[in-house]
Amino acid sequence: MTQFRRLLTILATFGRYRIDELLPDQARPRALSWLLRPFRRGDTSHLSRGECLRHALEDLGPIFIKFGQLLSTRPDLLPPDIMLELNKLQDRVQPFPPEQFRALVERALGRPVTETFAEFDLTPLASASIAQVHAARLPSGEEVVVKAVRPGIENVIEQDVALMAWLAQLIERYSPDGERLRPVQVVEEYRQTIFDELDLMREAANAAQLRRNFDNSPLLYVPQIYWEFCRRQVLVMERIYGAQVTDLATLRAHKVDIKLLAERGVEIFFTQVFEHNFFHADMHPGNVYVSLENPENPSYIALDMAIIGSLSREDQFYLARNLLAMFRRDYRQVAELHVLSGWVPKDTSIGAFEAAIRTVCEPIFAKPIKDISFGDALITLFQTARRFDMPVQPQLVLLQKTLVNIEGLGRQLYPDLDLWETAHPFLERWLKKRFHPKTLFNELRRQGPEWMEKFPEIPHLVVDTISKINDLGSTAPELQRAGELLQDYARQKRRRKRRRAIAALAFAGAAYWLWPTLASAPLEGVLLVAIGLIALLLS
Repeated sequence: MTQFRRLLTILATFGRYRIDELLPDQARPRALSWLLRPFRRGDTSHLSRGECLRHALEDLGPIFIKFGQLLSTRPDLLPPDIMLELNKLQDRVQPFPPEQFRALVERALGRPVTETFAEFDLTPLASASIAQVHAARLPSGEEVVVKAVRPGIENVIEQDVALMAWLAQLIERYSPDGERLRPVQVVEEYRQTIFDELDLMREAANAAQLRRNFDNSPLLYVPQIYWEFCRRQVLVMERIYGAQVTDLATLRAHKVDIKLLAERGVEIFFTQVFEHNFFHADMHPGNVYVSLENPENPSYIALDMAIIGSLSREDQFYLARNLLAMFRRDYRQVAELHVLSGWVPKDTSIGAFEAAIRTVCEPIFAKPIKDISFGDALITLFQTARRFDMPVQPQLVLLQKTLVNIEGLGRQLYPDLDLWETAHPFLERWLKKRFHPKTLFNELRRQGPEWMEKFPEIPHLVVDTISKINDLGSTAPELQRAGELLQDYARQKRRRKRRRAIAALAFAGAAYWLWPTLASAPLEGVLLVAIGLIALLLS
């Protein structure tokens, strides 16, 4: 009964905001429109389609808000105007009671908060869709924040995701665009992502790795994790102070070097992707702060490391070369790299793919270089590749979304930010470094123990290979004889077919000439037919 009521609530909300009308007419599932029609009340003509979707997700609560945030990371599926609205979804939702928060922390840690913390603030600092955060102080004096997963959220997620999956199946089954939109796959990805976020030990591990990567770096600061107080549903980390990255008034009041701050955001992105291969993939404004301690040499502060992305070494290499080739307008190389990387099928026509890339990229690069959106260019490139059967690759989707976020934040800080001025020399240096003798030596040293472990097996492998080749040589005559037998069988089969055809013709002729006589002697006729059939079978 509870699930049925929840379904009615979802349908009523979708109907009120006419969510089915967000789809093109040819892609609109009739079943979904039929279900939502009774709930269409009120006037939404003053709202854009992106606003309708955003309000609907907000009204449905934390799980749908989180789903909207995930959808905002899929520029391959959604048009820009809807993505812009979904990016506005805020993390602040109705907090759950502080007594319940304290009980949850005590149950996870196995002792009262008064024994764990010298101070514990019952007023929440922030309340997000998945977790809630309170301030505290350790007995040793460090200021910390305590993050806990909302109680009972797993059951709510299971129920809501099951209903989302059902709606997705309707869209995929009845919409002409269902296969392209892949709604079932999107919902399944959401389920995996959100259940990963429920494990705060995973977030703590990500934060520790990111902090280690930027240890003593002037670019990015990551709060310290206090492992002794971390559990699957509770996370304790250092409390940080700073200004939100979009709070330009505070940044200017503290005389922060805005231009340097914007350029460092770009440098952080490329350092994470290419140097560390471990990038924060949820860099929206709520998760990015700026330290005010040294305004002339500003640094960022990263929060909420639940979503982390990484690339294979091959993807790193091909991505760097693609970006360089694209900005040099070497579309032939871009097309070839997509095929070499396996991002598009091997039988893709290089010429046709090159022409498609040129068609969509030339208008972009007709602008001054500082006005070109690096993120939009990458998205356009991948969207063009999908027309040539490039499958959706989650790691590249996360990367392009992160780049869009970083570029958007950078240009919000400093509108004249030239992303290519920072990115170009970085990519050139990285590619040169990749093939530097020192890099190759380090790779040899890293792989050396494994190679040495396998080295004693090499003589045995060589002997086994030679033995197998000799076995193939000894069986060659047998294979030749088998081939000859097959050829003989085929020739005999052809002869039998010819004999049957001749016998059938002879039988038909005899029956035609003798039929007047045999008609008066039925027994002889039956015998003739039987003899003819036996002759056909034995021929």
